[in-house]
Amino acid sequence: MTADRLDLARRTRRAIAAVALALLPAMLVAHPATASTDDATCQPDNETACVAGMVLTADNDHVAGVELLVTGEGFTADLITTDERPVAVAVPEVGRYVVAIDPSTLPDDQQLPEGAELEREVVAQTGATARAAFRVGSGAEAPAAPSETAEDTEGATTAPEGGDEGVGAAPEGDASQRDFNWGQLWQQIGSGLRFGLLLALASIGLNLVFGTTGLSNFAHGEQFALGAALGFLTINVMGMPIWLGGILTIAVCGMTGWAQDAGIWRPLRKRNVPVMQLMIVSIGLSITLQYVIQLLIGGGSERILSSNPRPITIVGITLSAASWISMLVALVCVLGIAWFLTRTRIGRATRAVSDNPALASATGIDPDKIIRLVWVMATGFAALAGLMWGTSFGSFNWQLGIQLLLLMFAAVTLGGLGTALGAFVGSLLIGQVVELSNLVIPSDLRYASALVILILVLLFRPQGILGRRERVG
Repeated sequence: MTADRLDLARRTRRAIAAVALALLPAMLVAHPATASTDDATCQPDNETACVAGMVLTADNDHVAGVELLVTGEGFTADLITTDERPVAVAVPEVGRYVVAIDPSTLPDDQQLPEGAELEREVVAQTGATARAAFRVGSGAEAPAAPSETAEDTEGATTAPEGGDEGVGAAPEGDASQRDFNWGQLWQQIGSGLRFGLLLALASIGLNLVFGTTGLSNFAHGEQFALGAALGFLTINVMGMPIWLGGILTIAVCGMTGWAQDAGIWRPLRKRNVPVMQLMIVSIGLSITLQYVIQLLIGGGSERILSSNPRPITIVGITLSAASWISMLVALVCVLGIAWFLTRTRIGRATRAVSDNPALASATGIDPDKIIRLVWVMATGFAALAGLMWGTSFGSFNWQLGIQLLLLMFAAVTLGGLGTALGAFVGSLLIGQVVELSNLVIPSDLRYASALVILILVLLFRPQGILGRRERVG
């Protein structure tokens, strides 16, 4: 009884520490930077979408006094540029808008380059600013393909055609550039929950593989990206219903896990190859899969769903309908994995192999069959997570896996290596830290904040939040 009470107290302290870590970035919001209140600047929020225009020289200086016309979705607005910042207007609804420039209002020494178009098409989304930039003057060149990005003087980027968001872009925009309010804090918490649930679905598979084989699989991120890529090919290119494309994607990726274990990992285990060499093999496999994915979808950003996202507000949090559905599916899958591991015979065998493969084998369990099943589950759930990530965050590219791999490792290390529940807790914490840190630092740096928190935790608790201490020597 005393031991149970001590264990309960220990778990309670861990839970309190986990919550404190998740809310740490919010506590830092004491004196946030305030955005400009200029009448020409639109401030996007949970209900507002903005369209901005700017005219830049080759040296990234703003050109003032140029007239721009914003049209689309039955809406029209005139803008006049300034020499300090982009000018923006709030649009009545999300959708496609055209920003056109009036060449007659340009200064004589700041004209459009030969061949430059007079219009830019952008996609306005709730909580974000869609920007259109025009280059003028000596040294300016006609813009490249619309899929590329152009930087303004403030370091922000104009979204690619279609308004897609890259992997590193904040889904609701850069919150650090807005006035702080409690509604925005609540919105970021909701975004962090979405981020954490999708990351958890992929990270649990990574942790199960480590628990049963001792291998830190560096190719797991590419399994995540492969799910998004196959989802794009089946749903967007082939036109399959999303449920059919999803099932086919998960099945194909699950078979890649079976093939990897049968063709690579089991033969290497039979030869007693050390874990370090296995890790190097996984790095090589990761690089190979990266370029296979690039061959499948190309080097640009792609969207799984071609339609514009439909925002839905629940308990004050505005996310796309695809995001809410993905969060529900991820939560059901995580609970299903927990039930499988604790309530089924195969699940208990999986935990036995993770604890002691030799002892599990002595009791009649075939470790190779369990490990084969774990590989299929890990790659299948990673594919599902990648598919839902692509539908929730708008767009993805062939580097999605490598961009999120460090966050997966951070989640499983933070929660506790080899424990499925630890990966879940660690992923939720990483998701909150990433999104809440966006309140005080630019969105481009938000992933770094999660890795800083990881380092700080491991300095005081090397085994992770739910990991067990092991005696060495």
